[in-house]
Amino acid sequence: QVQLVESGGGLVQAGGSLRLSCAASGRTFSSYAMGWFRQAPGKEREFVGGMSWSGGNTRYADSVKGRFTIARDNAKNTVYLQMNSLKPEDTAVYYCAARQSIVVLTTTRNYDYWGQGTQVTVSS
Repeated sequence: QVQLVESGGGLVQAGGSLRLSCAASGRTFSSYAMGWFRQAPGKEREFVGGMSWSGGNTRYADSVKGRFTIARDNAKNTVYLQMNSLKPEDTAVYYCAARQSIVVLTTTRNYDYWGQGTQVTVSS
């Protein structure tokens, strides 16, 4: 079965950087899209960014454009979320998700598999 395992969260000061990793296993992901979502306390889970595993389709939420970048390492079956210029409002649990399509969508219901999440806390 598909397993997604996030890592790399932590506490960072505003303006700092973190890189999250999502290690995927259990499938050949070439025809999948991978998404990053986040959920702050008391808020709904929201789309951060995503890319097709083939690399031809990448999207970002407006709130993170220019600061966050998604990349993948095919050899390691891992997707990364590089987060720069972090702000306190980026504080949330970050989730990796996969859907059985190369099209990146922004709603949670369109994703079939989810990781357990990793906490990111940005202090002011």
